[in-house]
Amino acid sequence: MQGPGTSERLILLNKPFNVLCQFTDETGTKRTLADFVRVSGVYAAGRLDYDSEGLVMLTNAGWLQHRIANPACKEPKTYWAQVEGIPDETALERLARGLELNDGRTLPAEVARLDPAPEVWERHPPIRERKSIPTAWISLTLREGRNRQVRRMTAAVGHPTLRLIRTRVGEWELAGLNPGEWRDAAVQRR
Repeated sequence: MQGPGTSERLILLNKPFNVLCQFTDETGTKRTLADFVRVSGVYAAGRLDYDSEGLVMLTNAGWLQHRIANPACKEPKTYWAQVEGIPDETALERLARGLELNDGRTLPAEVARLDPAPEVWERHPPIRERKSIPTAWISLTLREGRNRQVRRMTAAVGHPTLRLIRTRVGEWELAGLNPGEWRDAAVQRR
C-alpha cells in the first residue's frame, strides 16, 4: 500500500448518515468517502453501515488496517445507539453478557445507559419518532464486528436501534469532528 518515500497515514473521518463506506459507488447514486476525503492511497480500515454514522478510519498502512478491521485482533469499538423504548436493567444485562443471534452467541460487551442523552449533531433526515414511545441512548463497546451487530443485539432485547453512531475504535475517538470532517491521527505500532 505504500511506495518509496510515503509515510504511514491514519485519517479519522466522521462518516455522515447515508454514505457508503467506500470510495466508489457503481450505481453513481450514493455519496461515498470520496465526497469527503480527497486523499489518494488510503483505504477504509473496516466498515460502517450506510445508515450508521461516526468514526471511520482510513489508512495506507496494511498492518494498521489489519489491526483495526480483523475481528481476531478484538480492537474495541464503541457505539452510541438511540433505541426505541427505555431499556431496563435486565435488557442491559443481557446485552452485556452476550446473547444468541442467528449467527451464534455474541461476546460479552460493555453496556451503559447514557443519561443524560449525549449531545450529538442533527441527522438529516431525522429518525422516525412516535409520540407514544420514548427513546433512550445506550453505549455499547464490542470486541467483534459482525454484520449489523449492534442493531441485531438491541432488537433481540426488544429495543430496536433508531440511530447508531460509532464514537471510538481502540485508542482513537471521534471527539471534535462534525459529520463529513476528518483529521490526521498519530500512527504507533504496538
